[in-house]
Amino acid sequence: MTKTTEELLDIDRRYFMHPSTHAHDHETGALPGRIITGAQGIRIRDHRNETFIDGFAGLYCVNIGYGRTEVAEALYEQAKRLAYYHTYVGHTTDAIAELSARIIDWAPAGMKKVYYGLSGSDANETQVKIVWYYNNILGRPHKKKLISRRGGYHGSSIAAGSLTGLPSFHAHFDLPLDRMKHTTRPHWYREAPDGMDEAAFSAYCAEQLEALILAEGPDTVAAFIGEPVLGTGGIVPPPAGYWDAIQAVLAQYDILLIADEVVCGFGRLGTQMGSQKYGIQPDLITIAKGLTSAYAPLSGVIVGERVWNVIAEGSRKEGAMGHGWTYSGHPLCAAAAIANLNILEAERIPANAAAVGAYLNQRLHAEFDRHPMVGEVRGAGMLAALEFMADGQARTPFDPALKVGAKVAAACMSRHLIARAMPGYDVLGFAPPLVTTREDVDEIVRITREAVDAVADEVL
Repeated sequence: MTKTTEELLDIDRRYFMHPSTHAHDHETGALPGRIITGAQGIRIRDHRNETFIDGFAGLYCVNIGYGRTEVAEALYEQAKRLAYYHTYVGHTTDAIAELSARIIDWAPAGMKKVYYGLSGSDANETQVKIVWYYNNILGRPHKKKLISRRGGYHGSSIAAGSLTGLPSFHAHFDLPLDRMKHTTRPHWYREAPDGMDEAAFSAYCAEQLEALILAEGPDTVAAFIGEPVLGTGGIVPPPAGYWDAIQAVLAQYDILLIADEVVCGFGRLGTQMGSQKYGIQPDLITIAKGLTSAYAPLSGVIVGERVWNVIAEGSRKEGAMGHGWTYSGHPLCAAAAIANLNILEAERIPANAAAVGAYLNQRLHAEFDRHPMVGEVRGAGMLAALEFMADGQARTPFDPALKVGAKVAAACMSRHLIARAMPGYDVLGFAPPLVTTREDVDEIVRITREAVDAVADEVL
């Protein structure tokens, strides 16, 4: 018998433990449930038959938009031929072999191999193990610490959650692990000392990183991990010269660089990967989200030649590396990724992200640069954010108890636009699908202006 919507919502409240959800409010119904029933392009539909612009592409992940039957057909055809086989001890499939070559073509120069998982979190767990393995094989058992940035997001598992630099992901979990350290959040507007321009702030960030390395001991620091653009930590593009300054420090102390491209990869910044936009030359790269546009769960670690050579030599000395997942290189996920890459390439979607993303940021600046509640408008590619301040010029934040960012997100939602209240800050984030048009942008900005004005009337 077909269940009613209310019956399904009741079952959901009884039995489903949702991620990042207030458990008590969901279970009691204080947090209203919403069943998503369909989607097309950049819009989703719920059980009330209401349609919303998805201004955050799910969780930054539906790069090609919803409803692409080409991906569904690729999944179906692969499932008919071979739904699953493992990739241990050299087993492979045509899909995963093809996909691996395609990913290396998308990556910056110097990358060699791809290892697969299912989420960005498990990929960053793999990164940590590779870094530790690498230094053990090189006979450097004390070179094991990893440095991330405050405000960085790298997952919510044990090691990846420790790398994450957001307190809400550490609270009550006994995190971070001791080997994980955090340096300056590279946000000029919020973090730079008074009177310091962006270039000077980038030099300051590099100095702070070097000071941390020296305090910990260079012979104990193994790797640095960073997103090309901070994502969940506020959607913060790097200040001018930042990545050049950081990479110089890492090279001086023989520290590996991990580029976390889970958000920025596969066209989000208008380039193939975020590393290419900022001249980042990583040793290791983390990928997920846009790899399949979330049509199937798939992540990866792209291993550069420097690290791969040590892994290969390690196998000669120690045998096979004792690391693996049951679903590494799952053929269904690989088929979805190939179909996704085909669409990204054939339709030149990264170029659309560059052009329309620039228009989105231009329109937000025009609408909000002088708004009394907005301290900063920022973005890169198809990423953008508004940071709300009680006094933008003085950089005075609102009282957190006002929950200004959450109120603006709710006001957008009531107007059928999904934008994200970013955790830890009064920031409204935008990361729409990369197929978004200029007309869509105009509608997104119009709704956002109505929502911000409504909240401003309440809190100013």
